[in-house]
Amino acid sequence: MKGIGVSSGIAIGYVLKKEETVQKIERKTIEDSGAEMKRLNEARQTSIAQLDQIIQKMQQENRDEEAQIFEAHKMLVGDDIFFGEVEQMILKEKVNAEWALQVITDAYIKQFASFEDEYLRERQADLVDIRNRITKILLGIEEKEPDAVSDEMVIVAKDLAPSDFAKMDLSKIIGFVTEKGSKTSHVSIMARSYGVPAVVGVEAIFTKVKNGDAIIIDGEAGTVLLNPTAAELDTYQRKQQKLQEFNTRLQALKDRETCSLDGKKFTIAANISGPQDVDAVLANGGEGIGLYRTEFLFLDRDSFPSEEEQFTVYKSVVEKMKGKPVVFRTLDVGGDKELPYLDIPPEDNPFLGFRAIRICLANQELFRTQLRALLRASKYGNLKIMFPMISSLEELRAAKAQLKAVSAELEKENIDFAEDIEVGMMVEVPAAAMIAEIFAKEVDFFSIGTNDLIQYTTAVDRGNQRIAHLYTEYHPALFRLIQRIVDAAHQEDIWVGICGEAAANPRLAPIYAAMGVDELSVDSKSILKIRWMLNNSSCLEMEKVIAQIMEMPTAEEIEAYLHKLNERIELG
Repeated sequence: MKGIGVSSGIAIGYVLKKEETVQKIERKTIEDSGAEMKRLNEARQTSIAQLDQIIQKMQQENRDEEAQIFEAHKMLVGDDIFFGEVEQMILKEKVNAEWALQVITDAYIKQFASFEDEYLRERQADLVDIRNRITKILLGIEEKEPDAVSDEMVIVAKDLAPSDFAKMDLSKIIGFVTEKGSKTSHVSIMARSYGVPAVVGVEAIFTKVKNGDAIIIDGEAGTVLLNPTAAELDTYQRKQQKLQEFNTRLQALKDRETCSLDGKKFTIAANISGPQDVDAVLANGGEGIGLYRTEFLFLDRDSFPSEEEQFTVYKSVVEKMKGKPVVFRTLDVGGDKELPYLDIPPEDNPFLGFRAIRICLANQELFRTQLRALLRASKYGNLKIMFPMISSLEELRAAKAQLKAVSAELEKENIDFAEDIEVGMMVEVPAAAMIAEIFAKEVDFFSIGTNDLIQYTTAVDRGNQRIAHLYTEYHPALFRLIQRIVDAAHQEDIWVGICGEAAANPRLAPIYAAMGVDELSVDSKSILKIRWMLNNSSCLEMEKVIAQIMEMPTAEEIEAYLHKLNERIELG
């Protein structure tokens, strides 16, 4: 059986099914709305106490990143705006708290499910987790954990929530398989952090297994084997041992530079969403931060963060990085990342609409506040500024003009900031790629955003399941565009990075390096693997490979060719 591998590693053990706790909610008419709201608020307080226990446990284990997931849950439970909607429904319709909570939550889940961005779309699972937690408290349900069948358990479930994962005994649980989920779900993130092999999206597996069945899962390939033969078991045991040895070798690369076999040096940086991610970057040997998604500071709140709040956050990140470069992408909202308090009317094609730099240029106060905070933070480290979604020279020059104006303001106010801050732009729109040689004269660096560049180049909505198979980082057009961008950058002596998800593809990293890409910015967990791939590749040899793939007419041919070519390096 096949699914999506979301956390690498081989798990060989026995099935332990996690049954879903069915919560059948009935609409009930209540007489005392005040008492019902009191009952709801008491359940919220109990929920917060439970979350505090989980957070404390995570912090004691020095797992601050995982603790942040539950801090976010706690913030939502304490959100008076969200629960104000629940209370209004209780008051107006005289209904029970469980029913009101379900209706309001379902409305938000429907909204999240419509998002194009996979990460944001998966946040609906967090809403479900929170709703279920509070509902169980309201109903007085105590979830019974299944009896263990062995010390080598692989959890099989229809779906898992972050709370489910937090309760697992990882001394006995060696992996999990689910029918639902994605690479960006929080439970997948937690699995990768804890090093637990995991496969999601395996159709109907819950009905195909029983407790105690022998099972093997390959979290890299997304493969699941039930009741394997002796030969299959032997194969995966040897593969498991080899993988363990390889991971040990990877750790030795933490403090090593990234340099190809023929002596070409590169920078492996990380993508982050906030200060909580910095420790993971440093722990995995990141040489900088190639993409700081500043928009996450603006989400899940009801007003814009102040200049001081932004400054404090940005300053903490550059200080922690101790001189290593940090590229801050200015506010990139719109499209699938909505800010309710920004009051943007619905659009038929939001990804082609009012978003990113277009919003910032139209809301100068918002934009200038962020630029002021960034400039103030620049004196505390190696800070770079990057503008997203640039499609025309007019947009770029307008953004640079705002930065210049803010710089003059701060000088007039005698507020210090770094001189000669590098200013760059995302290249994620085909129009920008096609005139990269013009843009290269106006910026200090390019960062290629492959997620949107693929989407716009191929006219494929990657959130549309009917055409998702057409969304591929192996499309021949993409390689041509990237080569064009790199050549234009180097002609003007500026550096170029890639910060989209394709940068973390180990089969593509050596290709990008040979094309001349100077920096790859990836998730923290991918840093050492990408460093291994580059340190064990020759750019001169890969240049020959590039010449070959440029002649291949289909993505399928290119992918198969690169898989076979790099398989030896990937496996160590």
